[in-house]
Amino acid sequence: MAKKSYYVTTPIYYASGMVHIGNSYSTVVADVFARYHRLKKDDTFFLTGMDEHGLKIEEAAAKKGMSPQEFVDDIALKTSELWKNLKITNDDFIRTSDARHVKTVQAVFDRMLKNGDIYLGSYEGWYCTPCESFWTDTQVGENHICPDCGREVHKAHEECYFLNLKKYQQQLLDYIEAHPDFIQPETRKNEVVSFVQSGLEDLCVSRTTIKWGVPVLANPKHVVYVWIDALTNYISALGYENGDDSLYKKYWENATEIIHVVGKDILRFHAVYWPIMCMALNVPINFKVYAHGWILMKEGKMSKSKGNLVYPMDVVNRYGLDALRYYLVKEMPLGNDGLFTWERFIERFNVDLANDLGNLVSRTISMINKYFGGKIRKADKNYFSFDEELETLAKKVIEDYKHDFEAFHFQDGLDAIWSLISRANKYIDETTPWVLAKDESKQEELMDVMYHLYEVLRLVSIMITPVMEDSAKTIQEELGLNKEEVEFTALEFGRDTENTVIEKPLVLFKRLNMQEELDKINGDNK
Repeated sequence: MAKKSYYVTTPIYYASGMVHIGNSYSTVVADVFARYHRLKKDDTFFLTGMDEHGLKIEEAAAKKGMSPQEFVDDIALKTSELWKNLKITNDDFIRTSDARHVKTVQAVFDRMLKNGDIYLGSYEGWYCTPCESFWTDTQVGENHICPDCGREVHKAHEECYFLNLKKYQQQLLDYIEAHPDFIQPETRKNEVVSFVQSGLEDLCVSRTTIKWGVPVLANPKHVVYVWIDALTNYISALGYENGDDSLYKKYWENATEIIHVVGKDILRFHAVYWPIMCMALNVPINFKVYAHGWILMKEGKMSKSKGNLVYPMDVVNRYGLDALRYYLVKEMPLGNDGLFTWERFIERFNVDLANDLGNLVSRTISMINKYFGGKIRKADKNYFSFDEELETLAKKVIEDYKHDFEAFHFQDGLDAIWSLISRANKYIDETTPWVLAKDESKQEELMDVMYHLYEVLRLVSIMITPVMEDSAKTIQEELGLNKEEVEFTALEFGRDTENTVIEKPLVLFKRLNMQEELDKINGDNK
């Protein structure tokens, strides 16, 4: 049987500033998907990177007295360091200023130009500098406001190349209808279908007023405009039209699944412009687009102007990496917006991590040490009806977990795992091991209880690995597990084991005082 191969990508982040937790969400969930499939031993390639061209970069670099290349080099270095600090396991970091990417962009532009899918014309309309987008009179309305960012637009006229979107409108609609899982979730797909059905206008794909970008080979006074440049990264990183295309054949042409993780604000570009580019290039549309919502603050969307940006390392340095990764994955259902408040974060930290998971680990290991000198083994049989209930739930949770993580429903998968953690905590109260320990004739029953708790923690440690690797490894080390016992194939309750747990377990998550933490955070932000 051929090994399955997966390709997962994030948007390439615009190099005008530092990444905040709203941007980080895309990268974290893509990393969870990649880690899950690596846990399964699937062949997995994970790409992220930087979108580095355009007028905003020119202007930002000039303000700092830097060349555009110097400016984006600095941002790219800081962003790649951030991903390392967040333990993002990307296999490649593509930059649109990379020579390999420039070569691919020029090749695909030239091919579409020769095929007649790109043509030279001129544009007169409303232009939004921050979004680098042209808009029609209808789109900007009487107040001449950009429909994407809400800022004021200005009139612009220039010669430019256009991508013939109209030519592929019906073909795209037919493709979406024939592939109902192409855009997820369903609500986002409906938005795209409605947009396409309303009629596509050909897309401006070059500029003459910008110098910082990829020159058009056939007409170098033109610079390739943002979306052809940016979207091509998904195949330029795989060697398409720039040398060795073995990765392209492996992870694009022959991949089991390709997932583009994007925010809802750039869905249109990935679900309309990108597949049409693929059609024009005769590149197979093997990918799916997973569009997520925004992480909002109480005041609404994060923005510099509102002064409500939260940066990932602010959270990590105070509360640890796993707490941040857990919160981001847990609080964001696919497709909908999520809310970040410090109150909600601290509550999740205390309830889910400190009380539920942390207490279960410390109580279980402490009892195994107290009652059996740290030695654990499988009991000779089940002694309680609660045993079967716990085992039945564990089996269901494992099935749900696999289904949810395969389907990119990580929030649901975490809910399933925590239902098992909660049930195990209740199991302790039901079996009362402290009472059993007082009766020498009940030692096998007591071992039965300890074994069931031990097995739950072993299974939990495997399942949380894609989200919380550090905590998973700590639990596994404290349980004395060997490599074979934490493989994906070991996700079944009831393994025959004889192990020794650590003598003194660490406190995984120390419970926080809500008011003290809020006072510290508010003090730091003044």
